[in-house]
Amino acid sequence: MDVPNDLKYTREHEWVKVEDSRAQVGITDFAQHQLGDIVYVELPEPGTQATFMEPFGVVESVKAASDLFSPISGQVVEINGGLEDQPELVNKEPYGEGWMIVVEVSDPAELDQLLSPEEYAALLEEEGE
Repeated sequence: MDVPNDLKYTREHEWVKVEDSRAQVGITDFAQHQLGDIVYVELPEPGTQATFMEPFGVVESVKAASDLFSPISGQVVEINGGLEDQPELVNKEPYGEGWMIVVEVSDPAELDQLLSPEEYAALLEEEGE
């Protein structure tokens, strides 16, 4: 499984990349692999408030529907509208074109509660991946 070194991770398999005061969010390679072929992604409207480790949307695959949990609190300032017509981008490029939302970070200290790439890789090993 791919675990990029420049991201932080949740135990629920979301990733976050912070640049300045904005955070781009998506699901990990492990998550998209577990879900299988993604057929629909439900994202919040820009302007919505995201709350640390609370659901912000839903991803549906041929296997299941799963809540998406926000790794950071703040206002949603952008969504990946391309996922509406091409939800499979999450499968093809979970860390690239398959990103989901961008949040204006309101509490940077929350990042300290997330997993480092090394901690996330260890979690995957525990889960048998």
